[in-house]
Amino acid sequence: MSALSSGGDPALRDAYSAFLRPGRVLLTGHSHQAWPDAVRDAMGVAFDEAARFVDDKWGEVVFPRVERVGAKILERLGFAPDDPIAFGRSAHELCSRLLSCFPRGVGLRVVTTTGEFHSLHRQLRRLEEEGAEITWVEAEPRASLGERLVAATTNGVHVVAFSAVLFEDATVLRDVGDVITRASSCGAIPLVDAYHAFNVVPMSWGPDGASAYVVSGGYKYAQHGEGICFMRFPQESTLRPVDTGWFADFEHLAGPRTDRLQYGAGGARFAGATFDPLPFYRAEAALEVLDRHGLDIAALRRISTRQTQRIVSSLQGKGFDVASPADDERRGGFVAVRVKGADRVVGDLRKRDVYVDARGDLVRLGPAPYLTDDEIDAGIAAFIAVAS
Repeated sequence: MSALSSGGDPALRDAYSAFLRPGRVLLTGHSHQAWPDAVRDAMGVAFDEAARFVDDKWGEVVFPRVERVGAKILERLGFAPDDPIAFGRSAHELCSRLLSCFPRGVGLRVVTTTGEFHSLHRQLRRLEEEGAEITWVEAEPRASLGERLVAATTNGVHVVAFSAVLFEDATVLRDVGDVITRASSCGAIPLVDAYHAFNVVPMSWGPDGASAYVVSGGYKYAQHGEGICFMRFPQESTLRPVDTGWFADFEHLAGPRTDRLQYGAGGARFAGATFDPLPFYRAEAALEVLDRHGLDIAALRRISTRQTQRIVSSLQGKGFDVASPADDERRGGFVAVRVKGADRVVGDLRKRDVYVDARGDLVRLGPAPYLTDDEIDAGIAAFIAVAS
């Protein structure tokens, strides 16, 4: 077994020295991965370039950096590097901007699942209060979720919103391509939440993947930090978001205003207003570290699968209810365990310097490529002691 595959490569660990402190176990790979030390330097560069260029920084260094980061993200998502990609502070911002293209309240039809992340779930519930027709497909049983999404999608639906990997238990939806195809054939927008897939689970988008609107972000597995989420969308999109800001037509600001709003090229269509450029400095630095250590999607998936398999094996036969799939191909980047008093368990582990989190009664244990087997084993041993 290579040092890299076991998470023991000294050069890789050295790149994360600020976060990897003696005695601390970061099983937060699914929520907040460690930032490489290069990110700290990149944030200093952001300050220096702002001081050098002042307001000219946008054209001189920010927009070119955004373009470079966008191309790398698209490649890791499995799309062409020149596809349109829009950025926002959160996935919620981008989903809301997309939903604003359609009737708000009465007249809006959306198909979704009961297993979506809180922001989308909350937003759709609120729109339902305003008269929107939301079809809630039960997320259980997981094995047939894709088939039931396909069956629920009919002509007249505006958006089909679903996750590629479910946030509660890391179940990988096997039928992503089928749902995209069904949505497209019915004239609906396939909106895929790929947050728990990006940079850890390679995705197959199917024969109609070009029609997908894929939203994700860098906070979790990509090590980008806060404030950098993104949405890939089709080249031919002509949607006109009601929720729109001045960066959506930045290139024409110097020209006369027109009665009908214009939308800029590429990702500008779904842009908002002035954004903080600092996350793009962090993102580019983190991506360069991953590239330098050969951590493309295939390598990250191999490491993640082996690590989550190690966690599952460590819990087998010990009376724990492991909610995540035992099948490696159907399990994403973390392992969820159903535990009574999950929040208490998280707090007790934090006192032992073991970092995990919980969603409801599920404790989520997320490894990362820079962890050693010894660290994972120590974290799981602490979990067993606290949760038993």
